[in-house]
Amino acid sequence: MGFVSRPGQSYDRVLLRKHLLKTRIAGDVATPREGNLEHCRRMVAKDPGFQFGLVLRDWTFRETLDTMVGLCGVNPDPAYTHGQDTIDADLTLDALETMGERIGQAARNREKVLLATGHPGALMGVYRTVEDALRTAGCTVLTPAAGWSYPVVTHTGPRTREIVYTSGVAAVGTGGRLKHTHDPDAMRAMLAELRGGTEWPDLVIADHGWAGAAGEAGIDTVGFADSNDPALFVGRAEGKILVTVPIDDGVLPEYYGPMTEFLLDRAGLGA
Repeated sequence: MGFVSRPGQSYDRVLLRKHLLKTRIAGDVATPREGNLEHCRRMVAKDPGFQFGLVLRDWTFRETLDTMVGLCGVNPDPAYTHGQDTIDADLTLDALETMGERIGQAARNREKVLLATGHPGALMGVYRTVEDALRTAGCTVLTPAAGWSYPVVTHTGPRTREIVYTSGVAAVGTGGRLKHTHDPDAMRAMLAELRGGTEWPDLVIADHGWAGAAGEAGIDTVGFADSNDPALFVGRAEGKILVTVPIDDGVLPEYYGPMTEFLLDRAGLGA
C-alpha cells in the first residue's frame, strides 16, 4: 500500500507550500544547475536519452531555458551556471491541482489507467497511493507486458531490464531489484501489447520515459518531473503532456506523503 493519511491532518495550499519548501521538494532544491543546463543542451541536440520518448520540434537552448523558467521555476539567468537550482513551489501547487482534477475525472468516469515510474525508490509510494484510490473508485488499473525485457548498457556492462509490477505500478528491474530509468522502451512495449484491443488507457500517470512515450502516443498523460527533466516540460509546452508537476524527485520517500494527500484531495479521493 502507499502512504497512510494522518487523522485530522489537512494539507491546504499554504500548509503544503511550507512543507514543499521545508523538505526541498520545491524551492531551493538539491538538483545542481550545471546538470540542468547540460540536460537542456542534450535535449536540444536531440540526444535520445534526453528526449524521454517524445518526438519534439527543434528547440533552441534559450527557448528551452525560458520554458523551464515558466513551467518549473528554474533560475532565469543563463549566466548562472553552477550551484543549486530552484523549483517554484507555486508552480508545483498549480500543477498538482490540475493533475488532481484529471485524476478526479478518471475516478468519476471509472477510466482505464496505467501507472509507471522511473523513480521507484523515491516515488513508488506516491503511485501506489494513487493506485489504491483509483481502484477503490472503480477504475481499471492496467498491467500489460509484465516480464517484457530489453537490453541496456550500464557503467558496469550490458544488463537486461524487465517490466516489474508493484501491485499495479510498473517499473523496470533486474534480478529482483527495481531500477531508476529514463527509458521509453518499456512503455512502448506496454502500449504495443494493448494497441488494437479493448483495454487502451484513458489516462497515464507516470514520469521520465514512461510519461514521454505515453504522451507521444496521444494518451492523456500526467506526472512528475525534476528540474533536470526538460523534455517533459517541453512536451507540456507542445501539448503532448497534459500536466507536468515540477518536484525534486529524489528526496526521502516519506516527504511526498503530504503532497500525495493534497493531490488526492483535489481529485475528490481524500480520506
